Amino acid sequence: MGVPSFYRWLVNKYPNIRVKAIEEHIHGHCVDTSSLNPNGIEFDNLYLDMHGIIQPEDQSVIRPSTYEDVFTSIFEYIVRPRKLLYMAIDGVAPRAKMNQLRSRQFGAANNDEIVEAEEDRLRKQFDMEGKLAFSKEECEVFDSNVITPGTGFMYRLSKKPADYIESRMNGDSSWKGIQVIVSDANVPGEGELKIMSFIRYQRCLPGYNCNTRHCLYGLDADLIMLAIATHEVHFPILREDVLFEEQQPAFRSCSTTSNRETEPYSTESFKHAPVAKRPYEFLRVWVLREYIELDMQIADVPQNITFDLERIIDDFIFMCFFVGNDFLPRMPSLDIHEGAMDLLLTVYKQNFKNIGGYLVDMQRIN
Repeated sequence: MGVPSFYRWLVNKYPNIRVKAIEEHIHGHCVDTSSLNPNGIEFDNLYLDMHGIIQPEDQSVIRPSTYEDVFTSIFEYIVRPRKLLYMAIDGVAPRAKMNQLRSRQFGAANNDEIVEAEEDRLRKQFDMEGKLAFSKEECEVFDSNVITPGTGFMYRLSKKPADYIESRMNGDSSWKGIQVIVSDANVPGEGELKIMSFIRYQRCLPGYNCNTRHCLYGLDADLIMLAIATHEVHFPILREDVLFEEQQPAFRSCSTTSNRETEPYSTESFKHAPVAKRPYEFLRVWVLREYIELDMQIADVPQNITFDLERIIDDFIFMCFFVGNDFLPRMPSLDIHEGAMDLLLTVYKQNFKNIGGYLVDMQRIN
């Protein structure tokens, strides 16, 4: 679920939630994955939302696209889980998400047809007027429609993680003590929702350790909301620094376009593809929880209501849904660019007493 500009608003309002991820590179030598994590935290569980690996958010930036490159960057250099690795590929989405996907896909296809027709009209006009026009080049752009459960691409994709894991289990001793779970496109639900369902299931098990250190990789903004919704304290989100290009103006000019002559993201087409790599960063959920606790202090709390940070967080997530959601239409009058989130938080604090307390009651929902 992409919420436009939500991440930018969040890091501008709460700047200390993000820190640069240290990547351990040893030139000419293999990294010892049994050694301590380079970022000072020993993670128990690592969850990978494969959507951000399969289809980058920004198609103009070329990324490592074979599983070997991606896992080397994440698993070996940054995060080395000690107990569990969970890989989730998007399965069949709920009906509400399907409706939004179809509307976006049909709209994009219609826009492409309009642009192509206008380009052909202008070329004919230039030819009649004797003007010089640039030669028409075929733009090989990744077709997002292939990332749909049931396609041949997704069938072939589902086999790749298993092959990679088997090779690492046989060739790396540090992998033998890790439980690996792959939820492919045959399992219904989006990748991030399957991950959260698994975490909630873990929390319900007897003997669950509340100090378990999780780490989630993914780019979608909804992962931030889902992570704090688990109410787990030790839960950083590993993601690429999407604001890196703004800080480095010359970065984008260094990236080149790959030659995709075969199927999108096939191993052969990307084996020697040039890579313009963004740095990784951690979004620290426990720091975000502290920010929310400080920012959501309510002056006039009724005597019959106690301040509960967990319920404040649930209300914060609920209000975020009004500015972007994959299952409900966004309210046209609320736009993050126009200060919608700050307005919602201010109105919430001012009217907390009038509305009778918290907006969300998870106990009644359960």
